[in-house]
Amino acid sequence: MDNYGAHLGQGRARDSQARRDAVTVEIGYALCSAVFLAAVVFGVVAGPAWAFDLSDAAQGTLVASGATLGAVLFTVRVVSVLNRFARENGAADGPQPSQPGRTNPDS
Repeated sequence: MDNYGAHLGQGRARDSQARRDAVTVEIGYALCSAVFLAAVVFGVVAGPAWAFDLSDAAQGTLVASGATLGAVLFTVRVVSVLNRFARENGAADGPQPSQPGRTNPDS
């Protein structure tokens, strides 16, 4: 392989590593922002259970509702952030060729 070909291979490796790094950062962002959102929502919904003198049934309902809503919003946030990242970065363009230089996996 000549120097030009070797240089192209290194560029692909750097691009591949950069892509993996970007995916890792985006996953971390999705998880951290989802945890924050879930914690805030849980606190807002379940907070009155501890702040006020409520019956045990009301406290249980508020805590269960806060936990459920927090879990649902956590999931929605992670999925929406990762879907947006995939759309913006072309991950939904279809399968990659099976061999370098080929344009169709069946060719």
